[in-house]
Amino acid sequence: MPPMLLSDIPDRFWHVPYDATRYPGAPGVDSIAAGANCQLFAYELLRAFGRELPPLRSSDLWADTQHTERVSDDFEPLDLLLFGPTADPFGAHIAVSLGDERAIHLSQRIGTPAVWSIARFRDEADYAVLIGAKRVIRTAHNES
Repeated sequence: MPPMLLSDIPDRFWHVPYDATRYPGAPGVDSIAAGANCQLFAYELLRAFGRELPPLRSSDLWADTQHTERVSDDFEPLDLLLFGPTADPFGAHIAVSLGDERAIHLSQRIGTPAVWSIARFRDEADYAVLIGAKRVIRTAHNES
């Protein structure tokens, strides 16, 4: 799959402010317009490209085999990348692969979406460990 161009990402995603209280499944959260945490941002970006997941938190996402599969190191665009200070997926930071060893993410420290190289994540203590990657294999809206 060819890498995603930044111009492929709808404009509405570039202006989303970070808000830790707006996460997948949070009461009253139905869009990212008023802000999002890293996971909600990632899930909504996937949804914009036709891939929808249930509101799994990071450790549940990592354990999930119904909607996602683990991917080794050949990341494709729209694979979810989990980062943390350790290999524990609980509370992991979520980014979306764009291909070409790049990912887009929303973090509290930056405040708005940013594109980093995979190597750049390793330079940050909170993201130093690439826990792994997950690829959507079945979308939530196609379940019977």
